[in-house]
Amino acid sequence: MEEEKLVVTADLSSEEDMLYHKQWKQSNRLSLVLLRMIIANNIKANIPQTKSIKEYLMLVVESFHSMDKSLGILMAQLMTMKYDRLRRMQEYIIEMNNIAARLKTLGMMVDDSFLV
Repeated sequence: MEEEKLVVTADLSSEEDMLYHKQWKQSNRLSLVLLRMIIANNIKANIPQTKSIKEYLMLVVESFHSMDKSLGILMAQLMTMKYDRLRRMQEYIIEMNNIAARLKTLGMMVDDSFLV
């Protein structure tokens, strides 16, 4: 998909131009269908529907950048957590489990032995 968007063909366009436009539209549509099938559900859910493969890929890239930031922040929170005795142990454990669950939705599994 080197071309961003084709100009709508007019009645005066040659048959070759019309065929090229038809093939381009079909290629764009098939590419979108294929990407939507292979992208993970947790990423796909955050990406709005578009009609252009180029727009869709840009939104996927933006989604990955934000996920990388979130992943780093959550991992840092989990790694630096310490029990400070200001709250109950149960609240501390629940918070750790919540962070581990959010990491799981981003695709990173946290082993229970790591949490202990």
